[in-house]
Amino acid sequence: MVGAVPVGGGAPVAVQSMTCTRTGDADATLAQVRALEAAGCELVRVSLPTAEETPAFARVACEAAVPIIADIHFDWRLALAAIAAGAAGVRINPGTMAEKHVREIVQAAADARVPAASGEPDVPVAIRIGVNAGSLPRDLRERAETDTPGALVEAALRWAEQFEEWDFTSYKLSVKSSSVPDTIAAYRLLATKTDAPLHVGVTEAGTVWSGTIKSAVGIGTLLADGVGDTIRVSLTGDPVEEVRVAWQILAALGLRRRGPEVISCPTCGRTEVDIVGLAEEVERRLGSDPALAGRVISVAVMGCRVNGPEEARHADFGIAAGAGEGVLFDHGERVATLPEGQLVDALLELVRSSAD
Repeated sequence: MVGAVPVGGGAPVAVQSMTCTRTGDADATLAQVRALEAAGCELVRVSLPTAEETPAFARVACEAAVPIIADIHFDWRLALAAIAAGAAGVRINPGTMAEKHVREIVQAAADARVPAASGEPDVPVAIRIGVNAGSLPRDLRERAETDTPGALVEAALRWAEQFEEWDFTSYKLSVKSSSVPDTIAAYRLLATKTDAPLHVGVTEAGTVWSGTIKSAVGIGTLLADGVGDTIRVSLTGDPVEEVRVAWQILAALGLRRRGPEVISCPTCGRTEVDIVGLAEEVERRLGSDPALAGRVISVAVMGCRVNGPEEARHADFGIAAGAGEGVLFDHGERVATLPEGQLVDALLELVRSSAD
């Protein structure tokens, strides 16, 4: 458990992201946490880079409606401060700290209590043992030059074994790399050697465009293998986009769905309407309308007479367009034939009215 959110043990794959505001600006950080929550984020990581920002971090942890995980690097005292400030979890790379200080963090996490789900007993502060290819222990760096996945897994398992010896089991593991093949190989290997919950992601994946592709391939491959209990898509951009991509990955694999799924055809010489404009407008308006954004429905936007009618008929709602007009479908039934310029408004009104 990370606060009230179950991770591992057969629970649904949890979606998380990380704020990019200055943590000391509690108002801005809380605003971003709430935007992430509205997009479907279930766990939010917040960095605590300096002790001076601890009071703001404490306010965020107190006022946020989702569990807050402190992101800590190097300074073990900041991890202790985050735990005292109400963090539901902490992310550390134990290899960047002295063992005695890691043990202090573990002890503090074990002693602390975080509210769990309603009616359930409070839980310890969770710890993510985060191992990255760029920050391996010195004795594994040479191995990483020829066997990065093996070095990552060994580093993670060393610390997992140590945590177990300290009688602390509220941990999860991650072995991230910016290389998609290395990430996939490392997690596959790790999954054969531990039953601990796994936090899956491709670190430093890149911009929204390129990072989405790398994350979809890396995270999607692992989830399709049954590997992964919580995911974070790492993008250089608005973290809300990370959450949107994460949900799309889960939906594409049939693991979880949140919000409308837009099914649209590619453009070709048979297209007789502006299918690109229609599809983009439908997707934008569905996602920006609070009354519709969370509904689990399929919406087809098709632009020719070949596959359009059948695809639109099999979706919950759909448009099958051609020759400047289109047919509107409601759960397989034709309900109207309208000019191209009226299709999107009519489709959105149909979707809204079905929820009344």
